[in-house]
Amino acid sequence: MLAEIVSIVAAVGVTGLAMSVRVVKQYERGLIYRFGRVSSAIREPGLTMLMPIADRLQKVNMQIVTLPVPAQEGITRDNVTVRVDAVVYFKVIDPVVAAVNVQDYRFAVGQVAQTSLRSIIGKSDLDDLLSNRERLNQGLELMIDSPALDWGVHIDRVEIKDVALPESMKRSMSRQAEAERERRARVISADGELQASHKLSEAAGVMADTPAALQLRLLETVVQVAAEKNSTLVLPFPVELLRFLERSTAQPGNVSEQPANGQAPIPRQSEESAPG
Repeated sequence: MLAEIVSIVAAVGVTGLAMSVRVVKQYERGLIYRFGRVSSAIREPGLTMLMPIADRLQKVNMQIVTLPVPAQEGITRDNVTVRVDAVVYFKVIDPVVAAVNVQDYRFAVGQVAQTSLRSIIGKSDLDDLLSNRERLNQGLELMIDSPALDWGVHIDRVEIKDVALPESMKRSMSRQAEAERERRARVISADGELQASHKLSEAAGVMADTPAALQLRLLETVVQVAAEKNSTLVLPFPVELLRFLERSTAQPGNVSEQPANGQAPIPRQSEESAPG
C-alpha cells in the first residue's frame, strides 16, 4: 500500500515537473501570463520554470520576418493603370507590446503595407515607379513604420518588387524608346557629316594651293580601284583638261553662222573672197 502511494506521488511530481519546465529557443523570447496578467520579466533563451496551473508561456519569434505584399492595382498621378507588388522585412523589438497591443501583428503589418502601397501608387508618376524606386521605398517604409512602432514592431526594409504595365503602355514606351534612339542616331550622323565637311574644306584648300596634290590623289584612287582586280577600270578625267581643249580649238575663223530660219549654216567668207 505504501509503495503504491509513493509511486502515485512520484508520478504526480514528475508530471508537475514536466508541466513546469519549458524550453525557449535562441531566436525566441518567452512571455509569462500568471492568472491572465502578463509579467514584465521576459524569459530569455534556455530552460524556464513555470508555476503549474497558474502560469502560461507564450513564445514570440524575434527573427526578421519576410512578408510579401500582394500586387496592388492603382492609377498613378499621370493617369496610368499599374500593378505593383512589394516585400516587407520587419522584426519584433518589444515582445510584450507585440503580444498585448495587437491581436496578430503579422496580419496588421500586411494590411498596412497594402494600403500604404496603394497610397504610394496614387502619389507617384509612372517614371518614378520605374526609375526612382529608392525614394519610393524610403517613403513606403516610413508610412508602414509609423503605426508599427505602437505594435512593438520595427520595419527593417521595404522593397518594390515589380511594376506591371498594360500592353498598350508597353507598346507606347517601346515606340518612344525607338524614336529616341533614332533621333540620337540622326544627330550623331549629322554631326559626323559636319565634321567631315570641315575636313573636306581644309583638304580642298590645300589642293587648291598645290595643284600637283590633285594629280597625286587621282593616281592614288586609280591604285585603289586597280587593287580589286576588276575587269573594268573607271578612270576619272579632269574637267580642267576638257576646258583647255575647248579653249584651244575654239578659233574665230572656224565659227559658222546659224541662220534664224533653221536653214543650213552659211560659212563666213574672208574679206579677200567677198564680191566687190
